Parts: sequence; structure tokens; C-alpha cells
Amino acid sequence: MISRTDRSLVANWWWTVDRWFLAAFLMLMGLGVILSFAASPAVAERIGLDSFHFVTRQIIFMIPAVMVLIGVSFFNTRSIRRLALVMLVVSLILMVITLFFGMEVKGSRRWIYLFGISVQPSEYMKPAFVVICAWLFAEHARQPEIPGNLFAMILLGLVVALLIAQPDLGQTILVLGTWGVMFFIAGMPWLWIAILGGLGIIGGVLAYATFPHVADRVDRFLTGEGDTFQVDMSLEAMTRGGWLGQGPGEGSVKRILPDSHTDFVFAVAGEEFGIIMCLLILALFAFIVLRGLAMARREEDAFVRYALSGLVILFGFQSIINMAVNVRLMPAKGMTLPFISYGGSSLIAMAISMGIVLALTRKKPEKRRPVLAGVSGAAAAAG
Repeated sequence: MISRTDRSLVANWWWTVDRWFLAAFLMLMGLGVILSFAASPAVAERIGLDSFHFVTRQIIFMIPAVMVLIGVSFFNTRSIRRLALVMLVVSLILMVITLFFGMEVKGSRRWIYLFGISVQPSEYMKPAFVVICAWLFAEHARQPEIPGNLFAMILLGLVVALLIAQPDLGQTILVLGTWGVMFFIAGMPWLWIAILGGLGIIGGVLAYATFPHVADRVDRFLTGEGDTFQVDMSLEAMTRGGWLGQGPGEGSVKRILPDSHTDFVFAVAGEEFGIIMCLLILALFAFIVLRGLAMARREEDAFVRYALSGLVILFGFQSIINMAVNVRLMPAKGMTLPFISYGGSSLIAMAISMGIVLALTRKKPEKRRPVLAGVSGAAAAAG
């Protein structure tokens, strides 16, 4: 047990970090390992790999993810801005390189090999983008003559252009939605919000008209016709699970669900552990988002307020999209469930993102009031 009188770096971190957040993140990571055991062996066997190939890799990725989560939580706000700037520049450069030299999977170029490891640069771009935009909004609020909002719009345009070029419409919607909420929180006029909302609607219509796979997914969602196998099997898995599930390892639908370890891991949770487990997962995500927004609301520092809000909103939106697809409330998208779905880039990037949340929510040292010092001095003189 760490004593409150201990003044070491680790002790100071332990007594200032938000342990509710920390516990929630570690619980989600633990659930990710458990559900990897449930969902991935069938996928591995189907493609000719060792049964526990994805489980082993998930655990291997989990170790640096926990280290990154805790390591980043030691940073101060200045170090966070520097980290975000470096991450943003590097990830944007890698996104450009990926367009030319990346792996093509199902018509998209989103991954690139670095030192023998498959990396998705856009995953690392998202938290960095949120933090830099928060800094730009805060600088404009502090000094209106600084065109922070304009720079944030230009940065948004650059990021969206790169995501569409891949193409990755799911991440584009996620980034646009998060940025729009941050723009609103930053106190922008309703006229600007209406204009940007209109542009978003126009962009959605153009995406439907331009990208055949987008039109196909929307049509399948609206009509229920065409190749709806994965979503149908996801619903079947949830239905078979009932309230308490069929038991660990007893699921059958997961054996024919192609992306059961990634995009549809939530359905596996429903089949094997039941709706109660799904509600627990949903409650953990809701707790993180609502606690983050409540803490941001009380924060006096504009940068911390915008960055914290943006990061938990990004986290929440991504969670909602994944779970909504699993229960057929949204068209299918390739979106991972944070900390739970298999994927090294997603796991490490989310650890960085939530490490920043831990850093921003650490308790600030209380300043001694001068009046108390004066009283103490007077008392000493009187003695």
C-alpha cells in the first residue's frame, strides 16, 4: 500500500489519478481478453491458423497497451500537446504513404507494414486530431485574434480528405461527429453549426451517390435485401444467448460469423454470456463517457475541457457505432469496439487516448491560501 506521505512520482500519480476511470479501462481490457478466447478460435481455425493465434496476439498487444495507458497518464498538459502534435504529423504522413504503398483489403488502403507489423495510421490520428483541435479552439477562446477555429477547420478538411481517399467512410463519420460536438462545446454560433450540419448532409448524399459500397450498405440496411449474412448472424447470436447466454465456449453462431473477433465481438458476448453481459459492457462505456463529460464541465482550463470532452465523445461514438451495427440499428461499418475487439492498432491507439484522459483528469495540487499563512505567522509571533 502506498502511503499518503510518500512523495515519490509513482505515489503522487496514485493519489491523483482517477481510479474509477482506471478501473473501468482495465475492466474493458480484461473483457477483451475473455471475449477473445470466446470469439477468435473459430476464426483462426477457419483460416488455417492455430486456435489461439488471435488470443495470443491480443494478450501480446495488451501488455504494451497497459504500459502506454499508465505511462501517458503521467504527462502534464504541455507534454500532451507535444505528444499529440508529433502523433498527428507522423500519422498524417503515414496515411499519405498508405494510399500508395499500403495493403489493399476489400478495395480500401488503410494498413501499412512497419517493421513487420501491420499498422493502421488513422487509429493514431484520431486522438491526436482531437487534442490539437481542442488546443486550437482554446487558443481562439483565449485570444480571439488567433485564427484557431479556422485552422481547426482546415485540419478537419485535410483529415477528411485523407480518410475518403482510402476510402474509410466509417472513420470519416466518426471524426466529423466528434469534431462537430467539440465545435458546439467551444461555443460556436448556431449559424456555423447549421452550415456545417448542412454540409455534412450534402457529403452523406454525395458519398451515397459516389461510392457503390456505401450505397450497397445503406440499401441493405433499409430494405433488408442482398448480402446481410453477418448482421443476420449477429442478431441470431444475440437471440440465442437470451438473458444469461449459452455459456463460455458453447456458442455456435460465432463459428460461421466471419468477423466475430473484431466488428461483431459484441454479438459473441451476447450469445455466450447473454444480454446481461451486453448491458454490463454498455454500462461501462456509458460510465466512462458520462463521467468524462461531467468532469469536463467542471474544468476551468478551456484546453482540458475541450480535449477531455472530445476524447470521451470519440470513445462513446465509436462504441455506439459498433454496438448499433451488431443489433442492426445502423448500416454495417468496419468499426472496432474499444479495448474489446481484436486489433493491435486500435488497442494501442485507444490506450494512448484514454491515457490522455487519465492525465487530464488527475487531481490538481491544492494551493495554500495566503490568509492561512498570515494567521500562522501571527500566531507564531504571539507565542
